[in-house]
Amino acid sequence: MRKLLLTVLMVFVLLPLLAQENSDFSITWSGFVKNDFFFDSRQTVDAREGHFLLWPSPVDYDLSGEDINAKPNFNFLAVQSRLKAAINGPDAFGAKTSGVIEADFFAQANANINLLRLRHAYIKMNWERLELLAGQYWNPLFVTTCFPGTVSFNTGAPLQSFARNPQIRASYSISGLKLVFAALSQRDYSSRGPEGVSSDYLRNSAIPDMHFQLAYSYENDIRIDAGAGIAYKSIVPRLSSTMSPLRTYKVDERVGGLTAIGFFKAVTSPLTVKTQVRYGENIPDVLSISGFAVKDVADPITGELNYTPMTNLSFWGEIHTNGSSVQAGVFGGVLRSLGTKDQMSDPGNQVYGLGTDIYFLYRLSPRLIINSGKVRLAFELEYTSAAYGSDFDLNYIPQSVSTTTNIRVLTALYYFF
Repeated sequence: MRKLLLTVLMVFVLLPLLAQENSDFSITWSGFVKNDFFFDSRQTVDAREGHFLLWPSPVDYDLSGEDINAKPNFNFLAVQSRLKAAINGPDAFGAKTSGVIEADFFAQANANINLLRLRHAYIKMNWERLELLAGQYWNPLFVTTCFPGTVSFNTGAPLQSFARNPQIRASYSISGLKLVFAALSQRDYSSRGPEGVSSDYLRNSAIPDMHFQLAYSYENDIRIDAGAGIAYKSIVPRLSSTMSPLRTYKVDERVGGLTAIGFFKAVTSPLTVKTQVRYGENIPDVLSISGFAVKDVADPITGELNYTPMTNLSFWGEIHTNGSSVQAGVFGGVLRSLGTKDQMSDPGNQVYGLGTDIYFLYRLSPRLIINSGKVRLAFELEYTSAAYGSDFDLNYIPQSVSTTTNIRVLTALYYFF
């Protein structure tokens, strides 16, 4: 801990001094202090002591028929407070160069909450039409020109993809069109499988998470951003199968997943409208209700398995005013599981993922934001309802569902710098 604090202190002290000595080098510091105050009407599935809300916990009846999870709770947290260093330097290889280091105190797990966490760390090189980005940045499924502006840090997840990945990304722009190619690895947001949450599944596939996106931008009296993207990810669930204490075999297992998105944003003087649709296969790494299942046994001697991805379809939309002092808006969306891509040999086959027993989910979140100078006061009411399934068929479609609902009341106070 002392070494970490010393390193952060050295960054604060030395980088500004270097910038002063080199006129071709500059650093701009920015960020905000944020405090969140929230109340939930029941227990929830979340991260960081409730700060990152996903969905309400299922009904859990005791012997008296009382729902154990029907218990409200609250919390106050400042862990989303953020610091960003935007760096500009001299040209290299005929390109303008820049970089970003951004951190907050959200950490990677509840065990180390309040400690410094790396959010973004990337280098950019810009030629006339080509941009190359290398480092940790938003997953391309999180479209930075079209994402929900919720007060909640979940930013619409699980309806909206949410992940930051180490990556190499190339963008080519011409006449309002932008083509994006990216190859990603995983770090803080990883796939799920037999060994829990791990980047090993993607790393062992020896193939990066591949993305292609086409976007169009137009601006006159109205600004339009629209586009579509596709991604393919292949993971390796296991390297070996243990049939007995004396029988372990090397296996060749793999499960692929294709994801596609389409998005649209229109900005007028009074209003902004945004919308996105997403089809996903095995995407719990972007905090979606998703995963994969054992399809059948490929080799009964070695225990090698075939797998099939779980699929889902989500849609969200948002509208908000564009006032600089006061902004009112509402976000809403729905997500539905489409089951497994292929039928399983048995409905009791093992399933891996996040929220795999949720059949559908919907959310409605009205908000009000008030700005005064560098201070922002924001209010949001988040209504999330999740239908948990049971008695699954061979495509993992439930024959019966039980719905639970959570209402979160959120107030946030920001100070920007």
